[in-house]
Amino acid sequence: MEMRNSMTDEEELKETPDTEVTVEPSLEEEIETDPEKEKIAEEECKKTKKFGWLKELLVYLVIIILCVTFVPKYVIQRTQVDGHSMETTLHDEENLIVEKVTYHFKNPDRFDIITFYPKGRNADEYYIKRVIGLPGETIQIKGNTIYINGNVLKEYYGLEPMLSGGIAKEPIKLGKDEFFVLGDNRNESRDSRDGESVGVVKKKNIDGHAILRIYPFSRVGKITHEQQRVR
Repeated sequence: MEMRNSMTDEEELKETPDTEVTVEPSLEEEIETDPEKEKIAEEECKKTKKFGWLKELLVYLVIIILCVTFVPKYVIQRTQVDGHSMETTLHDEENLIVEKVTYHFKNPDRFDIITFYPKGRNADEYYIKRVIGLPGETIQIKGNTIYINGNVLKEYYGLEPMLSGGIAKEPIKLGKDEFFVLGDNRNESRDSRDGESVGVVKKKNIDGHAILRIYPFSRVGKITHEQQRVR
């Protein structure tokens, strides 16, 4: 009979030679014991800090470029009133904030104060006026009275009675993307009544909506549509 040598777990464990465990020194210990590695680590740390600073600087430069170019062109812009055509609502040399986002999603409302390019966006000159007529409406000016689709428009923005209705002396039918604008100082304003220099305003040439006066400081505040009757 073949005999099988059976060992207990305890005896097998005793006969198993001890396993040697080699403990690798940590990175910090290596650096402490190796000046050359310590120097390399310091240089790597300096490079990391340098690239981090350059990355942060690049982010700030991108933000500045966006603020200088993209934001004024497409989002919000400071503009200065030149002349007296919008008195007494706006005065010469007042500084305003014009926002340029809203009209990408909706049409201007009646009585909004808008900035626009009468000769198209390729021209440098732009105006600021008040919206009176909306797309699809028929506009006519008789004396000092404005008619919208044959009905009298109740508005008291005009500084004084109009001396001329210009091209609106006869009824004008606005197209689906056309607006009729007037200055509040009607007799000192070149606006939609002047068919040669302004005429009706195409929506594509409207640049923004004047919403806030920031200078002079005595008149700082939101530009509202409150009407005041001028006697």
